[in-house]
Amino acid sequence: MAEQKCKSNIRKAGRAMGNKKRIGMLTSGGDCQALNAAMRGVVKGIETFYSDNLEIIGFEEGYKGLIYGKYQKLVPSDFSGILTKGGTILGSSRQPFKKMRVPDANGLDKVEAMKTTYHQLKLDCLVILGGNGTHKTAHMLFEEGLNIITLPKTIDNDLWATEMTFGFQSAVNIATNAIDCIHTTATSHGRVFIVELMGHKVGWVTLHAGIAGGADIILIPEIPYDINKVIKALKKREKQGKRFSILAVAEGAISKEDALLSKKERKAKIKTRKYPTISYELAEQIQKATGKEVRVTVPGHTQRGGSPCAYDRVLASRLGAEAARLIQQEKYGRMVSVKGNEIVSVPLLEVAGKLKYVSLDDAIIMQAKTLGISFGD
Repeated sequence: MAEQKCKSNIRKAGRAMGNKKRIGMLTSGGDCQALNAAMRGVVKGIETFYSDNLEIIGFEEGYKGLIYGKYQKLVPSDFSGILTKGGTILGSSRQPFKKMRVPDANGLDKVEAMKTTYHQLKLDCLVILGGNGTHKTAHMLFEEGLNIITLPKTIDNDLWATEMTFGFQSAVNIATNAIDCIHTTATSHGRVFIVELMGHKVGWVTLHAGIAGGADIILIPEIPYDINKVIKALKKREKQGKRFSILAVAEGAISKEDALLSKKERKAKIKTRKYPTISYELAEQIQKATGKEVRVTVPGHTQRGGSPCAYDRVLASRLGAEAARLIQQEKYGRMVSVKGNEIVSVPLLEVAGKLKYVSLDDAIIMQAKTLGISFGD
């Protein structure tokens, strides 16, 4: 009874504010498992405050929908039954921030187009779910005068100013399962297996999945590896009577030699490399040095697919609820964030353009090394 009275008072407070709330929403960049759960959390939260005074505009294919006016009018019931559904019901696309100020093929000013769409629809706020590049554009739109609230989405967990992003744990679970599945075949044949996981610039997924899956060697972009030390670690295991070894390798892993190259030189080298990815180059080097059979497994986009795990469902729901509170309080220009076990918010200025890298000083690196895991350094 007390709970019903509380909800009634919240709705009355929302109605007392007068006009309907018109909320725009879009999902930008790469997809992940809990985007739908997060949108559901936002809508259910706003509905608690505004009940019948709520209108939702869902932009299709991320910022592209905002630029070209592709949207659909939605009602709260459209967000029912999507808590467990992966991907995004709105669709997504990548719109690089560095090209946002560049007119499209027809000369359209993208920034002005987004502002025009926002104002023509008379939106009170635009809720944006995305990662690093998405947040750069979100901050720009806030500086251009739009009311913006964002939620931290990325399987990479590389957004600054939040300890966790939704999608990360689901991706780690899938990546860990891939390593688990490799264990049985690796032990059967006494081979070296390389499991290449997602992470161009940061190695959080590979680091966590590598530890969870019992990988013997973990190679991530932040810690350039020495191939001789990788081979030394493999030979050490062989001397210990271990018939197999498993390497968890981030797709952006880099050797110490390549780390010394300029960005331009590195790109040029990648273009001329005969291997499809770094893992195949590693495989050839290891096979030549040890004589062991080496196999490469790439789970690829399975890491972004499927249903969100329970952890991500809870996290996305909590983040969505807090976004709703920020809208109700009209606190814009902020990203909902995780600090400790608390859901808070931070200014977009603190987030945009900053990546959260794995550091050699992170305790998890020291602890992994204590477990005997090699990072090739």
